[in-house]
This record gives sequence, structure tokens and C-alpha cells, in this order.
Amino acid sequence: MNTPDTVAVLTTVGDMAAARTLARSLVERRLAACVQLSAIESFYRWDGAVQHAPEVRLLCKTSAAAAAALREAIVELHPYSVPAVYAMPLADVHPPYAQWVGAETAITPEPG
Repeated sequence: MNTPDTVAVLTTVGDMAAARTLARSLVERRLAACVQLSAIESFYRWDGAVQHAPEVRLLCKTSAAAAAALREAIVELHPYSVPAVYAMPLADVHPPYAQWVGAETAITPEPG
């Protein structure tokens, strides 16, 4: 099976509006082929206290070749001062889907 390496990059933001803005930007920049949004609840320690807040998880599907640029864009555009951004290689990806992800995240040089 000779398919492009497919990666899932995850992050969270505080609300659906911020998630939609970030997701659209990542897809428009061709850094993610698809971004799925899920409402979640998070418990975490911040500023010395346990916090509890609603968040939205972004699951970004990308190619291994675009993963570093995607991570950099998330950090650049993210509303949090310390965003959680992590990646996981995906195994046993349906070959036509992996090829689609690879094609949608192919970085093409600007003409001229």
C-alpha cells in the first residue's frame, strides 16, 4: 500500500465561533484537508487553580508533509496564549481518503 502519510492534529479553543474561524483558515490555506469540530468540557489547572470550561476540539486531517506548517499556523492564529497542539500519525487509512488528504494539503509554489 503506497499512500501518503496521514496525520491528525488536535487543538482546542473556547467557543464554536473561534473554532469555525480557525478551521476555515486552516482549510483555506490548504494546511488541513478537513477539520472536524466537537463540543467538549475540559478540566485543567491554570494559574494555580483547577478550571472547568466548555471548549471545542478541532481534529485536523493533514498530510505528514503539511503537519509542521499546520502546527505553526494554529499557534499563530490561536486565541490562547498556550494552546494545546499535538499530532498523531494515523494508521490503516483508507487509501483513497489518504490520497485525497495528500492532494488537498499539497503545497504548490506560487507562480513567478
